[in-house]
Amino acid sequence: MEKIKIGITSGDINGIGLEVILKALKNPSILELFTPVLYGNIKISSYHKNIVQLDNLSFHVLHQGEKPKAGKLNLVNCWNDTVTINLGKASPDGGKYALLSLEKAVEDVVKGDIDAIVTAPVNKASMRLAGSMHLGHTSYLKEKAGVNDVLMMMVSHKLKVGLVTDHIPLSQVPSTLSKELILRKILIMEESLRKDFGIPKPQIADLGLKPHAGEEGLLGNEEESFIRPAVIEAKKNGLFVSGPYPSDGFFGSGMFSKFDGILAMFHDQGLIPFKTLSFNSGVNYTAGLPFVRTSPDHGTAFEIAGKNMADPGSMIQAMYWAKDLILEKRGYVEMRQNVLKKRPKLSEEMSE
Repeated sequence: MEKIKIGITSGDINGIGLEVILKALKNPSILELFTPVLYGNIKISSYHKNIVQLDNLSFHVLHQGEKPKAGKLNLVNCWNDTVTINLGKASPDGGKYALLSLEKAVEDVVKGDIDAIVTAPVNKASMRLAGSMHLGHTSYLKEKAGVNDVLMMMVSHKLKVGLVTDHIPLSQVPSTLSKELILRKILIMEESLRKDFGIPKPQIADLGLKPHAGEEGLLGNEEESFIRPAVIEAKKNGLFVSGPYPSDGFFGSGMFSKFDGILAMFHDQGLIPFKTLSFNSGVNYTAGLPFVRTSPDHGTAFEIAGKNMADPGSMIQAMYWAKDLILEKRGYVEMRQNVLKKRPKLSEEMSE
């Protein structure tokens, strides 16, 4: 069987993205598990390779139209410009070349030249300086994939947390929430847990927005106006969903371990407990895309860029999860195809 091909974007060239990528790829077992394809630039990669002192790490540069080679660390040269690296600083080039790397990887995964994408971190300020309308990966991927909605999920072996709202100011969260939005996110999470993670009947918990889940309306009406109605509607559709739960007690008591998926209403409500429990072992997964995309659960970490201090743990996990998710998705499709093959044809059913 042909090895899974995983594309890896360079991220912001001034951050720790390439450092953690190179540290991850130095493990010989990587080439046994999948075929890596780095999207970036050979000169930039060599610059970062010197920082992490991995002179023996060599890349097979792919020429136009050439397929990735198994057993090799493949590299797609996305640009030939001479670029000045400013480690630890936001810059137009940091955003520009992160986007070029991402564009080529998305183009290839859509064509089927690679099977999944692992994205290294980008910096929102760099993306803005580069003039991009997309300040992060998720909105860009959603647009290019042509899907109406996706779900940012943080995934580890301990828990899986989805976010109803992600990178918006906290003051905007209450006005952004609606029953329809929450229900859409529940449906995406439920489908992803079944198809991507192989959980037949996933149990999902919805968290409340306000302290004590609103204290029966005393601290706000979001729980009764939006969250609970969305949970009730999901139950009517046959989903196993409950809540809203007060987030402090939900995580503090260990109740989270009883659920397959947890839906948080805003970024820090989900990310703080997730990173507390799974830092450097968790990954970001975009549910709802027609292809697999994962990324490490950290940012560009400009403060340590170029110092050879970055831990590659989360990047390694992002690569492993990408491989496993591809296999799980293929298994689900194969299972559904087998079910359809076993079903009698409509003409046979009507003749009985």
